[in-house]
Amino acid sequence: MPTFNRIMVPVDGSATSRTALVTALQLARDTGATVRLVHCLDEMALLSGYEYSGTYLAQGRREADRILTGALDICRSAGVDADTQLVDRPGLRLGETVAQEAEKWHADLIVVGTHGRRGVGRALLGSGAEQIIRMSTVPVLTIRGRDKDKEDK
Repeated sequence: MPTFNRIMVPVDGSATSRTALVTALQLARDTGATVRLVHCLDEMALLSGYEYSGTYLAQGRREADRILTGALDICRSAGVDADTQLVDRPGLRLGETVAQEAEKWHADLIVVGTHGRRGVGRALLGSGAEQIIRMSTVPVLTIRGRDKDKEDK
């Protein structure tokens, strides 16, 4: 079985993301791994369609800090060593950003939640998890959210 010492978890504040985080924390406790929580700021701009303005950027950073702080609190409660990384790279897709951060940090594993969208929903919104899987050079564990999680975000 592979050894996972550095587990990266992209977080967006959704219930599906929290489900992936809990799974990553279970793995981290079992293996003594360190967790890095990553939030990609530009993802929100791409999904919302808003211009990348100063006001929007300040709001996005505040929300990102809230998401990362909440996830870090969960890690601390679980007794797992963790840190956070806010990534702000306009123009890069989520998959590229997470894959690059995982490589820079020398992650052994990425654990990401997936909403399991199909059909038109997947075509319109894309699949962040699918992008990460395609672009990552390290293993990716996808954790499917519960059906009610799909409406959470």
